Formats: sequence, structure tokens, C-alpha cells
Amino acid sequence: MPKQKIIRKQSEYVWVDTNRELCRIAVSLEKEPVIGVDLEADSMFHFKERVCLLQISTPSQNILVDPIGLKDIAPLKPIFADPLVRKVIHGSDYDIRSLKRDFGVEVRSLFDTHIAARFLGYRETGLAKLLKDKFGLNIEKKYQKKDWSKRPLPTGMLDYAVQDASHLLALAGILEKELRAKKRILWVEEECEIQSRVSPATIDKKPLFLKFKGAGRLDSRSLAVLEAILQFRKKVARRRDLPPFKVLANGAIMGMVTKRPMTEAHIKEIKGLSPRQVKALGPSLLKKIGEALDLPRDELPVYPKKAGKRISAQAAERTKALRKWRERRAGEMVLEPGLVCSNAQIQSLALINPMKSENLECINGLKNWQSQVFGSEICELLKKTG
Repeated sequence: MPKQKIIRKQSEYVWVDTNRELCRIAVSLEKEPVIGVDLEADSMFHFKERVCLLQISTPSQNILVDPIGLKDIAPLKPIFADPLVRKVIHGSDYDIRSLKRDFGVEVRSLFDTHIAARFLGYRETGLAKLLKDKFGLNIEKKYQKKDWSKRPLPTGMLDYAVQDASHLLALAGILEKELRAKKRILWVEEECEIQSRVSPATIDKKPLFLKFKGAGRLDSRSLAVLEAILQFRKKVARRRDLPPFKVLANGAIMGMVTKRPMTEAHIKEIKGLSPRQVKALGPSLLKKIGEALDLPRDELPVYPKKAGKRISAQAAERTKALRKWRERRAGEMVLEPGLVCSNAQIQSLALINPMKSENLECINGLKNWQSQVFGSEICELLKKTG
């Protein structure tokens, strides 16, 4: 693998691709009260997604850690788990799940600038927009969907990686000051603590059609065809080391499910299938479709229907009152209604109907800050509604 050069253009940074250098960096990070963190992955280019670059910024240095060259980032795990070292990440859900999945990293003491911006009532909370508004920076996002698994990385991608992380600490400082002024910092800290506990998706043996848009509207025979095609696509994607959508697009798959082609001439008519795809995959696809159409009726899949919970007329009235209250409070506080109270929380409140603030503990998913800020008025509203 070619040795990656250290480029010094807009910001100076350190490229880390040896365990010795990683250990040195880890020791220096132990002394930092706060670090900015970002990562880049290769989900657009490979079947199995992996973290390809880890960006860490401190007030004095920018660090680019190469997990591909290192294979493991174990020396950094104590830093991420240390509650005395604050980790600033923007939109941390994906990053935390990826770090746990690939390296078993646990993140503690998180400050998510995306969550902070939402609780400040910002209408646009993307990192590029925040950096432009706060610092007048224009971050080029064209490298976001590049293949970060390639080595060596070009200068432009390295500069982009540094820029994305290097401004996080300054941004966090501004947002934290605004949160304290609005007395919402404790709300964000609780939300971030909950966010830090998310886990990567587990591999299950459920039908692939459950995650396919539009599958719920199909009959059982069409579901069988869809599942057969999706399983075939997954097998080919794994063999070619490609994301499934690069093997067959969803639109082409739905076209085959709807028209159920039985001959080469018919499959050529499917919109979204190129001549190359028809030639390489057509015979196998026709075979899979035919097998699905020949399945006995008692072996056909059934899309699971969610049974709606029946609620009483009184609970329905409480739900209506809570939704109206939520809209009003969200408007007053310039917040998204879902932050004030989610639909699931409203449903639970309407069903359980707590009359006292101490009874709010039994409401599944209700946050401490929500109970403290809204608890008494929620209970008063429920008392009036009956």
C-alpha cells in the first residue's frame, strides 16, 4: 500500500497509520478535555460497509486515523469511553453505530451539535449550513460520496476530511453558550447521553421485503417474487463486493415484480434494466421469478400487518388535547413538535392518563427534562380532559 503523504494546505494535520503513532496520539488525547470527531465510510462502494477514516480534532491539532492501514484502533477505545473527555460529533447516530460495529468502541460524554441545533430551534441543522452561518465557511460536499477506502487519498479529500472535523469544537462552544442562555443545556445533555447508547443494527433472518418500499401493498404471490429477486441481488452483491443498489435498482426490481417477465424478450422491456444487466443477470432472474411463481399457495409469504390498538373515546379525546397542546407549546418555544412530545409519548400519556407528576415515571420513553419542564401542565391538561 502506498505511503500516504501528509499535506499541509489549509490546516496542518497528522496522518496516523501505524500502531506506534496511534499509541502516541492516544496518550496525547488523554489530556484533552474535549475532542471533535468525524468519520468517513464506504457504503456507496462495497457490500459490507466499514469505517475508512477517523478524524479527530483538538484545539492544537488535527488527526486523521487510517483504520484500513491499522486494522484496529484499540488504543483509542479508552479515550472514547472516558467521561472526562467530551466528544463533539455532528449527527452522531451513524458515527456511534459504525464505531461500535467495526471496533467495539463505546462513546461516553457526547455533545452532538446536530441535537443542539435542533433544540435551539434552527430550521436547517446540517453541518455545512451551520458552519456557513456561524463562520462564513463554504464546505465543499462533493467528496462526501467518494470512495474513502481507496489509498492513497487525494489532497482534496484529505482537506475535506480535516475541514469537516476541525470546526466542531468552535461550533460546539457557540451552541452551548446559546443553550445555556435558553436554559436548555440539560435537555441536550440528556438527549446526548441517550444517543450515545445506540447500537448497530443486528443481522436477522427476516424477509428482505420487509425493508423494501412498497412491499406492504403487494399480494402474497408478488411478495414471493420480490423476495426471490432481493435474495438473488444480495447474493450477487456479496460476490461482487458491491452495495445491492448497484447490482439492481429498486425501480427495476419493482418492475419485474409487477410484470413478472417469463422470457428474455419480456425482461428486456423492464424499465431500469440495462442491456448489460439483462445479459449478465437475465437468465438467473427469470429462473428465480419462475420458481417464485411455482411456489405452492401455502408457502407464499404474507406481509405482517400491524394491529392497531383500540383506544377508548376518552383516550382519543386525551390524545387530541395533547396534540393540540404540543403544537401550541412547540410554537411558543420555536421547537419541532416531536421534540416537545413524540407521538409515541402522547399515545402512552393518553392511555395511562397520569394525574400527578410523580406518575410520569411509568410513561415509556418520557425524558427527565420533559417531566421537569412539562410534567405539571401535562397532568393538569389530563385532569381537565378527564
